[in-house]
Amino acid sequence: MPTYVAKINSPLEPEEVWRRVSDVTTFAQWDPGTRRAVQVEGDGPGSGAVYVLTVGSLRGPLDLRYEVTEFEPPRRLHLVADTGTLRSDDRITVDPAGTGSRVTYRAYLGLHGPWVVFTPLLALAFRRIAGQGAAGLRTYLDGSSS
Repeated sequence: MPTYVAKINSPLEPEEVWRRVSDVTTFAQWDPGTRRAVQVEGDGPGSGAVYVLTVGSLRGPLDLRYEVTEFEPPRRLHLVADTGTLRSDDRITVDPAGTGSRVTYRAYLGLHGPWVVFTPLLALAFRRIAGQGAAGLRTYLDGSSS
């Protein structure tokens, strides 16, 4: 399964970083690959909340239904989307670091069934897409965005 890991230092305190990253509806603000993020189940961030993220794909916009499977404020967020053909697994952890925070963003993307033969191609594209998302997150957490 293609994997991308980014470690991001932020001058913001962990509670502020958590507020920004735990609300999945904000993903469209910092991830250029996410065109729209809407909560469809639950009332605000939390375990069991479900979001539909519209992302770009080779075939045009693709709606992915993400469920929050782990939610441990102010430290850990885990989201999973599984379409039967594609699995996306994102983990964000927030740790104190001096007067700010250190965020670890881990993203996994995998194909199922006969599509698995395309994994090497997916890995190439995924590295670029996830890198753009990490760059956006870095900017979002620099203390100048809200």
